[in-house]
Amino acid sequence: MNISYLWAKIFKKARGRALINSYIHKSSKVESGSSVVNSSFGKHSFCGYDCQIINCSIGSYCSISNNVVIGGGMHPMNWVSMSPVFYKGKDSVKAKFSEHEREEIKTTTIGNDVWIGEGVLIKQGITIGDGAVIGMGSIVTKDVAPYTVVAGSPAKFIKKRFDDKIIEELLELKFWNIEEKRLKSLAKYITDPETFIEKVKK
Repeated sequence: MNISYLWAKIFKKARGRALINSYIHKSSKVESGSSVVNSSFGKHSFCGYDCQIINCSIGSYCSISNNVVIGGGMHPMNWVSMSPVFYKGKDSVKAKFSEHEREEIKTTTIGNDVWIGEGVLIKQGITIGDGAVIGMGSIVTKDVAPYTVVAGSPAKFIKKRFDDKIIEELLELKFWNIEEKRLKSLAKYITDPETFIEKVKK
């Protein structure tokens, strides 16, 4: 293995992560360089390197790639000025001319088994449905329906992952709530949605 590659890998891992007022399930992982604030991760979910996640509820079995930004504050566009010198709270600039209250940061909700590609930006208050896919580099400004694929800037509907009947049945089954011992026994059918649904129903 190339020694410079190995050192770069070690340095990348050694940077640490910042977790503030957040819950990460013991089976889930937040990679180094990422900041997670006022957020939660369900079981078997992960976020990659250099992500920023603020005020977000993330379900189980989610895959979040590198350099993803979810949530965060918004500047008050309906005020005369949007500068933080006029609103309450600690910010990048030191001066404070007034301390008006801003609107509370809205919670962003990421469902279960969601895949978010690299470099995605998701506006605060958005809901991403179960089983959805967000294409790399997308900017998400509207809610995303379950089991749909969206991409672009702003993100737009590309396709549904399955037909409506299978989507309806998967949403009813909620595989992420199945007891893990049983789910392991069903895992051999995971590549075939129809067979998987049939076996779960039995």
